[in-house]
Amino acid sequence: MTNELNEKWQRLQQVMQENGADGCLVASNRNLYYLTGSLFNGYFYLPAEGQPHCFVKRPPMPPVTECHTIRKPEQLPEWFVQLGLPQPRVLMLESAQLTYAEFVRLQRIFGSAQITDASQPLSWLRMIKTPWEIGQMRLSAQRQIELCALIPQCYHKGMTDIDLQIEIEYRMRKLGSLGYFHTAGSGMEVYMGSLLAGGNAATPAPYDFALGGGGLHPSVPLGANGTRLEEGMAVMADMAGNYTAYQSDMTRVYSVGRLSAEACRAHHVALEIEARMEAAARPGVACADLYADALQTARDAGLADCFMGSRFQAKFVGHGVGLDINEPPVLTPRSQDVLQAGMTFAFEPKFVVAGVGAVGIENTYLVTENGVEKLTVWNEEIVELK
Repeated sequence: MTNELNEKWQRLQQVMQENGADGCLVASNRNLYYLTGSLFNGYFYLPAEGQPHCFVKRPPMPPVTECHTIRKPEQLPEWFVQLGLPQPRVLMLESAQLTYAEFVRLQRIFGSAQITDASQPLSWLRMIKTPWEIGQMRLSAQRQIELCALIPQCYHKGMTDIDLQIEIEYRMRKLGSLGYFHTAGSGMEVYMGSLLAGGNAATPAPYDFALGGGGLHPSVPLGANGTRLEEGMAVMADMAGNYTAYQSDMTRVYSVGRLSAEACRAHHVALEIEARMEAAARPGVACADLYADALQTARDAGLADCFMGSRFQAKFVGHGVGLDINEPPVLTPRSQDVLQAGMTFAFEPKFVVAGVGAVGIENTYLVTENGVEKLTVWNEEIVELK
């Protein structure tokens, strides 16, 4: 882990030096974990040159040599003097992760410093995964594969979607799920994933996910809503790949009995879209081009009206995956992102077919020097529940 962290620190220091920053102060959970390999209540400070320091308000202490106990952030300038750290003239702070009150407080504490953004540079660094991070994602992917194979065992006639999801979540925890589902952004909420049965798949949700669902309560309008599972109904399982801190993302479709010919056709169009992406994706390919090809393939099949939703259609077909389930890069029509080796992303062409529900596919991919590698390799046909 020491070499892993040193590599991340050096990459961040290079960004700081290129942008004229003297130091970077990090306080958000995901970025603290990214830079220290642990989670604590406090601050991580990395100067543009030299070793980092952690200032801890509440334990546990991170596995970083220079750790110091503080009660409040106002003590930071005093510690800088005591440690011989120069007061930063240009300081990077996380504008996207900190609350306004926290940001203003730190800005006031370092009042003589020019404040620049740390959120965007850190998100760019996190897009390119280290070998260790990729290994963690492979572990999560393997557990997701094992879960998908167990889902048929969870089903019995007369169930609702909630009954089925409870059985699935139980097996997730037995397989080692950490029990959370980290998303980027304050307006994104989900527990252990989403299970969409029948017409509920067409219900829009306020969250920026591919599909919605009505949920059980107006306070969390997403996912399963108590729909009884009936003959001819599609059941889309998009459950969390949260078996390490680094998540994978995988969706598979199950059916109660046989689905209509139109639903089966739409599913195979989704598989065609996926195959086209796999053939085209490699370093240097624009994410917007991958989205455009997916949409055009749906149009050519006469399925554009139900691509990525029906009553409301998501305007993306993929997204980065890592410590958050929705990281850069994004595969949208206006995306400026370009694939690079070491990126990991989920690709999820999906359709909502009236009277049946959602069909399609989602897998997690690693961008390699020559193309992409699928991390979530498992049966992609519709699996009948009996």
